[in-house]
Amino acid sequence: HPALADDEEDELSHDFSSITVSSNNTSVPPINSKSAIIYDRSSGSILYGKSENEKRKMASTTKIMTAIIVIENSNLDDIVTISQKAAGTGGSRLGLHVNDKISIRDLLYGLLLCSGNDSAVALAETIGGSVEEFANLMNQKAYELGLANSHFESPHGLDSDNHYTTAYELALLTNYALHNEIFSNIVGTQRYTVTINNYSKELHNSNELLGSTNGVYGVKTGFTNGANRCLVTACKRNDMDIICVVLGCDTKKLRGQDSTKLINYCFDNFRYINVEEFLSKKLDDWRSNNINYFNISKGYSNNLCITYENLKTPVIPINKEYFDNLDVKFSITSQLFAPVWANSIVGQYEIISPNGVVANGNIIATNTVYKKKAFFYFFNFFKYYSKILNSINF
Repeated sequence: HPALADDEEDELSHDFSSITVSSNNTSVPPINSKSAIIYDRSSGSILYGKSENEKRKMASTTKIMTAIIVIENSNLDDIVTISQKAAGTGGSRLGLHVNDKISIRDLLYGLLLCSGNDSAVALAETIGGSVEEFANLMNQKAYELGLANSHFESPHGLDSDNHYTTAYELALLTNYALHNEIFSNIVGTQRYTVTINNYSKELHNSNELLGSTNGVYGVKTGFTNGANRCLVTACKRNDMDIICVVLGCDTKKLRGQDSTKLINYCFDNFRYINVEEFLSKKLDDWRSNNINYFNISKGYSNNLCITYENLKTPVIPINKEYFDNLDVKFSITSQLFAPVWANSIVGQYEIISPNGVVANGNIIATNTVYKKKAFFYFFNFFKYYSKILNSINF
């Protein structure tokens, strides 16, 4: 039905090369999208969020999940024969007909470049046996990835009340998919020629920012009446690699503008700090100022060495406005009871900026302080008792 269709080809002629929104200050630009996020791939940090945990319809950005399941569960060179159901699927299409023969690889390009709903159904039937069974695979994958606020009912994303995700979880899914080289190569392709029944057909990527915005290397567009305009963008400049998701935008033009605004805002206002170096120096300072800090009850000594738990990432992005105003707060227990085992948690740290906590974790012991045994007290009793006797002059 056209009113429900994910139609990404209706505005392909629009020129987005002139979109250059610069953010030379730290103020966040206003956007039209109902929900959005900027996700830093290196650290997993959220650099910007607007209703990023709100459940929303996501239209053809659904096909990110469809594609990664197909890639992980098929031979891309296998040939598929198109069914009546696939050929009859409405909305944006690759243009498949009943009994057409095409490879899984070319169906993936049709899925991700021109957002073919017919490709989506053909792939779902090939991998899952049916659209319904493929949806089960999608939900199983969502569970494996920890996407608790996402649910899938179709491989194409046409409107359904039980088909939804969040901007945050869509960013997580995209980050996972981009680690697959095949997926990454396809979504970064602007033009590609597929073969259907030995005939060639050239495809053009519906992603308006690919090739027109510095550093963009994917990922996927989407539109339905219920979801409105959606866009997931991956962009890398220098050492920073981000995913931008915008959902529920009013027009395709605004979708591109919102994404470009947020991308430029991020690269203009964030840079990385080496958390490991910063935290290590601050902990060294703490140790120097707290030499006799620990009192370990019933321990053989009070000599406890500490460090921070292994960091998930050595660097995190920080707004440049706060870069020179970072500090670390240590909350470390001084009164302990033996035994204190190596690798046991004895406190926490928080790296704090004027805008709040930017990272936190555990402080752990690096050595073991054992508990004194009964013979220790027995030995010490006689040791000191003998000294007392020798000091008495009978």
